[in-house]
Amino acid sequence: MNALSPASQPSYRWVIVTAAAVMLAIAMGTLVNGLSAFLVPLEAHFGWARAEVAAINSAGLIGIALGGIVLGLVADRVPARLVCLLGAGCLSLSLLLAAQAQHLWQFYALFFAAGALGGGALYAPVIALVGSWFRHGAGLAIGLASAGQALGQGLVPYAAGYLIQMTDWQTALTLLAVFSAISLIPLSFLMIAPPKQDGPAGTIREEETAPQLSPRIVLPALSLAVLGCCAGMAVPLMHLVPLIQGVCSVGAEAGGPLLLMLIAAIGGRIFFGKLADMIGPMRSWLVATGWQTLLMLGFLLLGSIQSFWLFTPIYGFGYGGVMTGVLVTVRALAPASHRASATGFVLAFGWLGHALGGFQGGYFFDITGAYFWTFANATLFGLVNLAIIGGLFLATRPRTRAAT
Repeated sequence: MNALSPASQPSYRWVIVTAAAVMLAIAMGTLVNGLSAFLVPLEAHFGWARAEVAAINSAGLIGIALGGIVLGLVADRVPARLVCLLGAGCLSLSLLLAAQAQHLWQFYALFFAAGALGGGALYAPVIALVGSWFRHGAGLAIGLASAGQALGQGLVPYAAGYLIQMTDWQTALTLLAVFSAISLIPLSFLMIAPPKQDGPAGTIREEETAPQLSPRIVLPALSLAVLGCCAGMAVPLMHLVPLIQGVCSVGAEAGGPLLLMLIAAIGGRIFFGKLADMIGPMRSWLVATGWQTLLMLGFLLLGSIQSFWLFTPIYGFGYGGVMTGVLVTVRALAPASHRASATGFVLAFGWLGHALGGFQGGYFFDITGAYFWTFANATLFGLVNLAIIGGLFLATRPRTRAAT
């Protein structure tokens, strides 16, 4: 009753949401699974094993995990635009140098730096900033911002595949670096903190009514749950393109179903963000994770490019809601003054999960020559996530109801 109405919130918040969506599309589309288009070209050029090439992506994700913790703490104390400018510059420079790399360790080091200083600055701090602009409807706002990431995760490998086909992997990586610089640096200047709005005397801020659970219980539980969900979702993100290439004997066209999957994920991120506003963050997260886990093994039943085109958007809609559920849940359970650092801490386990999922996918492909165990393990990871977040939901149910 006493809280500010949505109509009284500054209209600039939608500039923040839009800029955040574009930044996440470029940065996270490149770092999370942009390398999937480079797996086969790097394997053919250098003669490395699939697991060794997939580990380049894993190095970047480990970098995001560690960098997100440190830069999340920094973002709670310094202007967001400075953190974003650091991330934009470091990501672009690392990609530019990686285009000239000739040794495996160089790729590992450069993608780790791109993740730690680039992705670490451009994910948790940006998501926390979006949430800070909204006292009401934060689920929808975060869903819209994270939808940009889903679009980027489809567009970047799709575009990179055709760039590689028209030129070579080095030129494609150089062009990605240049595009990152000319887009992310200007957008960083838009990222500012919301104006302070204390309201009239006696006003109760929305953040103070959020469930105040012990971080000693909540953060470890959320972190382990995110580790499971991200290890599972990393498998189709990193290995769907080579799976389609192997099953259907196609080239760059294999990026098409992945793009469609991530376009569907845009709708999923927005839908489950709105659903979180309606039924609560953890309920929304559970529904999306169940959707993703149930359909994971379906990829192994497909045998034609047409079947991949039909199946991937169905999977993608539910998959898209998982990260929205994670982000809105962290916002709901973390104090406002520590949201960037809490988001960075929990998401560190998410990026470690991505690294684990992508690497194990390449490893089991190398030792079996097929992708069965890759996707079976992804299903097991999803079940672990469901068990943990389900237990946390049941343990906090009375307080969750009070908050909603």
